[in-house]
Amino acid sequence: MKNMADFSRPGSLYGAVDLGARKQALEAQARREAAGAQGASSASIVDVTEETFTTDVIDRSMTVPVVLDLWSPRAPGSAQLSPVLEKVVGDLGGAAVLARVNVDLSPQIAQALRVQAVPTVLAIFQGQAVTGFQQVLPEQEVRRWLDELMAAVEQFYQANPGVRPAEGEEAPAGPPADPDLVAAEQAIDRGDLDAAAQAYERLLARAPGNEDARMGLAGVGLIKRTSEADPADVQRRVQDPSDIDAHLLAADLDMMAGRVDEAFERVIAVVKRTSGDERDRARRHLLGLFDALPADDPSLTKARRALASALF
Repeated sequence: MKNMADFSRPGSLYGAVDLGARKQALEAQARREAAGAQGASSASIVDVTEETFTTDVIDRSMTVPVVLDLWSPRAPGSAQLSPVLEKVVGDLGGAAVLARVNVDLSPQIAQALRVQAVPTVLAIFQGQAVTGFQQVLPEQEVRRWLDELMAAVEQFYQANPGVRPAEGEEAPAGPPADPDLVAAEQAIDRGDLDAAAQAYERLLARAPGNEDARMGLAGVGLIKRTSEADPADVQRRVQDPSDIDAHLLAADLDMMAGRVDEAFERVIAVVKRTSGDERDRARRHLLGLFDALPADDPSLTKARRALASALF
């Protein structure tokens, strides 16, 4: 099964740093919340059998992501999870499909997908299983997983505009991209991080509040700092609490892998146990990591509160 990161991504910084999906997940969540609770749409939920699997799952997955709920009436977890899936997929108003498979009635589907236990949830897109989970999750976690799926699907379509279905609703055209932003992304495509940083800095000089430039510049810094890092060596070094360089580099590696909360917690721990110049260095490093995220990322509020507590 593929990981979410296996989706093709646009030629931008977000293709190299696994943080863009967080921004798009937040946007997807905002769209969902703005639409309000619409309830489960019958067109978005289908019961699948072995005879209808190709049509209802594989074929439909070529235009919209299909959330496959493999359940059994014998499994208590299915009774807990299935209504949650109906609710969260229904709230998307048709942007995704929930396909339900009773594995007792359709055992060949479960065998083909190598399902080990029920409930199992798989996301099918473009005919392939791209992500999933096998435990009963609370609604908040299911929504977060679905938001990340929808963000990754949108990234796929941005990177491959020719495969977006014609009947899909297109986003309204926005203003032309800033030339420095375009130059930065082109430089990243070439692997010229210095030129990308310079382009982001030019844009910030003209528009200090530009979020894309701020995030882009912070992301370039992350790539530079981690490009030659050996994760195994860093992991060995962080066993020494006094090796500040190792702990800050480990936080950078966490950010690059999308482990944002872990990165913040690691640096805040350094702030707590240091003083003077070392504490200030860790604080400034953390603020730099903050810049790699959109301003409304929920992890920032928690981390800023923890930083304030560590400092005062």
